[in-house]
Amino acid sequence: MIAKLTNLAPMFFAGAAAAAIAVAPLASAAPAPPPCTNPDGTPCASIGNVDANPNGGADVNIPNGPQGTADNSGAQGVIPNGPSGSADNTGATGSLGPNGPSGSADNSGASGCWPNVGCINIPAG
Repeated sequence: MIAKLTNLAPMFFAGAAAAAIAVAPLASAAPAPPPCTNPDGTPCASIGNVDANPNGGADVNIPNGPQGTADNSGAQGVIPNGPSGSADNTGATGSLGPNGPSGSADNSGASGCWPNVGCINIPAG
């Protein structure tokens, strides 16, 4: 048995050497970038905050960027100069921007407006 292991030893060393050579590029490679980066290259989590409330809510705040909150009573979110919306158990409202279409809906019906085109109201019924 010892004779067989002695004959196999060079094969084990060759296999270990091959594995070391194969893994060497990975060991010297640069670390992987974070999964999310801002335009300036910083990780997303370093400039914003996400807070989870143990009572069932969450807040997101990225300075000069998207903001939102959600809890048991509803949710709202906004992107500066972009879309915004809110919803609760009585209805929902949203807009695609300061000069974009907007609308709302609740138990009494729905309404919406398109700038320079007009508005419409649709009663529930």
